Amino acid sequence: MSLKDIIGSLDFFSSLDEEKINELASFATLQNYQKGYIYYYEYAQSSELLFLVSGLVKSYKIDKFDNEIFLHYIYENSMISEVSDINASVFQTFSNMELVEDSQILAFNYKKFKAGFLDTGILSQPFTQEIIKKSLQLQSLINREFIFDAVAKVSLMLHEDLHMFNKLKRHDISIMLHIQPATLSRVLNRLKRNKTIDIIHGKVVILDAKALQEVYKDKIDE
Repeated sequence: MSLKDIIGSLDFFSSLDEEKINELASFATLQNYQKGYIYYYEYAQSSELLFLVSGLVKSYKIDKFDNEIFLHYIYENSMISEVSDINASVFQTFSNMELVEDSQILAFNYKKFKAGFLDTGILSQPFTQEIIKKSLQLQSLINREFIFDAVAKVSLMLHEDLHMFNKLKRHDISIMLHIQPATLSRVLNRLKRNKTIDIIHGKVVILDAKALQEVYKDKIDE
């Protein structure tokens, strides 16, 4: 696929005509990166607006004891950049970004992007939606780390990210959710006994999505 075709294939740019996609392509670059590459570290500065074309990115921070604090995943067809001020010419990153899979990243000169597509209102709505999505991720993070117990943490991940839950090793999930592996097993067995989920060949299958959602929603409402 050409650079123009790749830009046009992303949902964010689906409303643009060929002329506008050509304009975007004039200040865009596309790069391939291998699994394990750290695209940038916390507090780094970037003048580019980034989108993940393919692959998977992990956002995380490091605490004072050098422990990794998992924040969230960024999936393909999504904006990577963490935007706290749309008028700034340079973004300061909030977290570390590591490529969990071989990935392809699309980068735009933000100054030109803002002048041609935000200040004119052409892409202001999808841009706002991406910022809202980032805000919701932060809300989920706060709930997960400060409000939810182990059952709610596991239920949230199963409901919102079943594919990743089944893809990862249980040990890695335990680290992500900051619970013991034995606790994770007990929670899964409890949900299975309640007929909320089933486990077939080691993979979780959701039997009652509403009941699963109510587990963590009850914690928010308390």
